[in-house]
Amino acid sequence: MTNRSLSTQSLRAQIFCGLLIAAVTLGLTACGQQLYKFPQFTFANRPIPPSKLATRVMVGVTANGGTTGSLQILDANRDLRNNVQNTKMSFSISGYSSGFPNLILNFPSEITGYVYSNTLGDVQAINYGTEAVSGPVGPFPAKSTSIAVPPTFAHVYSAEEGAGLLGVVDNTTGRTYALNLPNVFQVVVNTGDTVVLAMVRNSNSLYRVIKLNANQYLTSTAAIAGIGAVDCQPFNLPIYCVIPVNSVNPAAPTASTFDRPVGAYVSLDGSVVYVLNCGAECGGTTSSVTYLSPGALQVNSYTDSTTPAQQNPNSFLSNVPVKGGVTAAVSDGTTLYVAGQQLQPDGLFAGNLSTISLAANTVTSTTSISDGSHTKILLADDNTLWIGSQLCASGERAARAAQQIAAGQATDQTANYNCLTVVTLPSGSTGISAAIVPAVTQNGPSPVVVPYPNTNQNQFYYGDLTGLCWVQGQHKVYTAYGGQVHAFYTGGTITAPNDPAIGTTPAAGSEINNANIIVQGTALDVAYMDAVTDAAN
Repeated sequence: MTNRSLSTQSLRAQIFCGLLIAAVTLGLTACGQQLYKFPQFTFANRPIPPSKLATRVMVGVTANGGTTGSLQILDANRDLRNNVQNTKMSFSISGYSSGFPNLILNFPSEITGYVYSNTLGDVQAINYGTEAVSGPVGPFPAKSTSIAVPPTFAHVYSAEEGAGLLGVVDNTTGRTYALNLPNVFQVVVNTGDTVVLAMVRNSNSLYRVIKLNANQYLTSTAAIAGIGAVDCQPFNLPIYCVIPVNSVNPAAPTASTFDRPVGAYVSLDGSVVYVLNCGAECGGTTSSVTYLSPGALQVNSYTDSTTPAQQNPNSFLSNVPVKGGVTAAVSDGTTLYVAGQQLQPDGLFAGNLSTISLAANTVTSTTSISDGSHTKILLADDNTLWIGSQLCASGERAARAAQQIAAGQATDQTANYNCLTVVTLPSGSTGISAAIVPAVTQNGPSPVVVPYPNTNQNQFYYGDLTGLCWVQGQHKVYTAYGGQVHAFYTGGTITAPNDPAIGTTPAAGSEINNANIIVQGTALDVAYMDAVTDAAN
């Protein structure tokens, strides 16, 4: 009995000690630093993602000659591709493998993204909450040169230049329509999915999509003849048609309103559609912005009338010539910022940013920026505007660099032909200013090279800027620049606790060391998944 009692006491002591150690360990763990944490109530009740990252940048990556692709996720707060513990070396979207994800349509407010791959011509829907592929969208009849998706996701529109088709995926019915529109290369939709515009290569015409009333025409042949459409589909009981936009300037009723239109931007309040006329840069004559009334362009407001003016009302409001060139635009509500190129006397093109006062409808300033085809333009933190282009080493700046080097001179910033421009917007008595980033100088005794060269080791040129996103509130932008990820500060004081630069105020355009955010493969596009609104990309 005595031995049994001692054994029982020993067992009780062991159990007690074990529980004590467990309690102490639990207490110490609870008191330790929580590396990844979310508030009890997340913004807009968004789900906590599997990666546990709250500041995510998604990168479209291709490898193996474009045969394989992935969507990588970076921690844009800490500027890392791995977790802090270094137990997970990378994060990615589960289930994605399309070969060449070169276009990301980002909808953070809807916790969704649409990704187009040029290898297969497919579009995949991405669930930001689960960090996984939701499924394919479409299919489309052919590969796309442009994709447009409204935040309602009721439709997906596709310009398929090679096949000469304007695709309409109607998610409300599950059907896909292919409208014949030869050389169509661009399509634009407004946020309400009520205005759909299409542009044709080397043309001064603009087209819009309309939806016919139910059973209005028995065949597409009858519909085309009845409303003057280019095409209507399907053949029996057609539903969708594509027709020319009626835009007649009363001051010049016989002249063409458009000059090589390449895109459109809708005002923040939705009351005006700004058509971007490329002009000389695209083989036309005069670059400008044409203002149209969206009320005359409605998809669902077709009027069954024998009077053409009622069928297809005049949408013209005004036209603003822009000498600096027009291919991309963004607005802050009072000013329309327009990027493009102007033809120079030597036959080359020079990049410009033009500002248009929306109160006066006049150009108020023109500022030199990167050369090339401007396709990316974005407002960001600290009163900055960022503009990206492609093929920028074939313009006026590259020619000036060659001239200065041939003369034995060190190149200056007017000869910097990189593809990203940071613009500091006017504030108080300080006017607008622009800088090409990274800043480089060639030749001379002390050349300034790019901070973090890409794989080709070019010391003075990163390459095409194909992706740009604003990491809201973090004072930085992320880019896909020359096939790799590069990030830049916007000029504000860094206050995020986990940012490596906390407490400092890096200059606008200064580059973040990208050693921990580069991807394996070629970076094609970027998107900020956790933006407050859809305007961050």
